[in-house]
This record gives sequence, C-alpha cells and structure tokens, in this order.
Amino acid sequence: MPEKTENSRYIRIWQTVQLIPTGTVATYGQIADLAGLPGRARLVGKALAKVPDLGWKNQAVPWYRVVNSQGKISFPIDSESFLRQKGLLQEENIIVQGAKIKLFEFQWQPDLTELLFKLTY
Repeated sequence: MPEKTENSRYIRIWQTVQLIPTGTVATYGQIADLAGLPGRARLVGKALAKVPDLGWKNQAVPWYRVVNSQGKISFPIDSESFLRQKGLLQEENIIVQGAKIKLFEFQWQPDLTELLFKLTY
C-alpha cells in the first residue's frame, strides 16, 4: 500500500478515535466501520500503534479507549502498555476487571447527530 494512502487511512482512524467520549470505549472493528474502513480492524491497531506519544496525561488521540471485540485490552496482562491503558481507562471511571471492560455498560454508541455531522466517512 502506498505510504500516502496508508497515512490518509491512519488520519481517518485517528480522527474517529478522537470522537470517542470520555468514559466510553469502542472496539477496533467499530472504529474501522465508523472511519469508512469496514473489515479493517487490524489496520486500526496499526494506526493506533503509530499515534505520537505525548506523555501519560497528554493524549492527542485517546488510543486507550479502543479495545478488542470482547471488550478486552489487547496488550499482554501486566505489561507496561497494559498497565498504562488500564490506568488511563480507570481515570475515566471505566471499570476494568482483569483485562475486560463490560461493553454493554461502557461502549460508545454514537447517536444520529454524531453519525451525520461529526463522522465524515
């Protein structure tokens, strides 16, 4: 895939992730769908791995609000990245039990206004 195309897809993904409200999470597949890239959940993971790191508290793109389809943090349990993501989620009052978040309670459900006016894809 040409680098320019890949970068534009990453930007679409990052812009979509920025819409996830504080205190909620989305899945990789959900972000792919909302970014106009259905079936590209793995691309979402790649894009989030490329988010510039601005430090623990300063997140331009709240990558930590994205979890797998089962509501689990995808990093190995007790890894530095896992603990960082878990800590950031807990700061937003998202309950993380082990590595899992209850999607029925914390998953972002964009309303019609968000779908029509905030998402551009």
